[in-house]
Amino acid sequence: MQHTLEQFLKALRAADVRVSPAEAIDAARAAAAVGYADRALFKDALCATLAKSRDEVDRFDETFETFFARNSFSLPPPEAGEAEGDPGDSEGAPGVDQSPLAQMLLGGDTPGLAQAMEEAAGRAGVSEIRLSTQRSRLTRRLLDEMGLSEIEQIIANAKRLQTFDGNRLALRLDVARKALMAEAQAYVERAHELYAAGSGARLREEMLAKKALNADGGIDPIDLAMMQALVKRMAKRLADRYSRRRHTANTGHLDVRKTLRKSMAHDGIPFDIEWKLKKVDKPSIVVICDVSKSVAAAAQFLLTFLYALNEVVDRLDAFAFSGRLIPVNAILDANGVEGAILKVLSTIGFQQTDYGKALEDFVENHIDRVDRHTTVIFLGDGRSNFADPRLDLMHLIQQRARAVIWLNPEPESYWGQGDSVMYRYQRFTHVAKTCNTLGQLERIIEDVLRTYVPH
Repeated sequence: MQHTLEQFLKALRAADVRVSPAEAIDAARAAAAVGYADRALFKDALCATLAKSRDEVDRFDETFETFFARNSFSLPPPEAGEAEGDPGDSEGAPGVDQSPLAQMLLGGDTPGLAQAMEEAAGRAGVSEIRLSTQRSRLTRRLLDEMGLSEIEQIIANAKRLQTFDGNRLALRLDVARKALMAEAQAYVERAHELYAAGSGARLREEMLAKKALNADGGIDPIDLAMMQALVKRMAKRLADRYSRRRHTANTGHLDVRKTLRKSMAHDGIPFDIEWKLKKVDKPSIVVICDVSKSVAAAAQFLLTFLYALNEVVDRLDAFAFSGRLIPVNAILDANGVEGAILKVLSTIGFQQTDYGKALEDFVENHIDRVDRHTTVIFLGDGRSNFADPRLDLMHLIQQRARAVIWLNPEPESYWGQGDSVMYRYQRFTHVAKTCNTLGQLERIIEDVLRTYVPH
């Protein structure tokens, strides 16, 4: 039963119910305590141990009912005069006595067939199914593990006898073989529902993580919703990882001098341990986004990402520009990241992009937000419609900031072409990278967080 419980936990994880190793141990102990005889009690014990929210309870119930559903085999009944479990008079039929599967099929031994299918499924790796295209192959592998090839050989040999008994045996086994194949298909279909339920969504998320944010024709609304959820999960993953590093850093190393000093009150016995504490900076980030039509989608995802990192980021100041530059923190708070871009566009959108003027507005009104603890992130294509790029102001920001990072949705081969002044701005950045997918955005933000190391 331990293997069955492990497979059930695997199915729960596939259904997006998080199960840690400690919770798996608790589930095994709960199952051992309540036993398996009472289905309702067994289910409640596992649910109380593994499900941690209302959504997880619903997914647990659905997965439990699907996993432990055991419909009886739909096999043709034994012929008149034969008892269930009795293969009948198969003397002289070549291979029947040597094939346990043939004897179970002829005798209608459904419990034995169910057990044999479970064991064969384990050998065939049915629980490793991930795609719907694998169902046919795994069904055949499952049947081969049960011994279907032997059944097919027995049918062929019985037909070659050209006798009444031989034809009758071949017909009975052929009917039973078709029923067994239907049962195997249903078994693999149920395994696909259990173990591959989230694989399609994960595959789609992997594709969306590589989808260009500045793709022609924009982003499909359905994909947009999935990408917004994906970027929030990416941000949470980075926040958890960085928080663990902060916890480890704060623990520090043993401070021998302070520990010995405190132990003097206890005759030198170190009852109170003192640690060398390490200071960990939380990032302060200033984001300046070009929200012109060509990069508006990338700006929206960047702001979504950073706002989801609130527990890690000490201060986030967001600014947007098309022609003029405005602060957007209040707009984000009032409208949420999803609606903020539309609000910003209605305020400053549809103007001629002017990076020089945007830098003037920032330096004149907001340069005090930049200090030696601040990382400044620019998002834009660097196309300023041949206006003065104000490189002097870019140099000033670089001198005041801890780091300047420029994320450009365009490929690097486009930098410097036409009205692009990206190569001129690049001289005043610490990092300048192409960033037009969510995967690239995640890696770059992780690099920013990694620079804030304990000291």
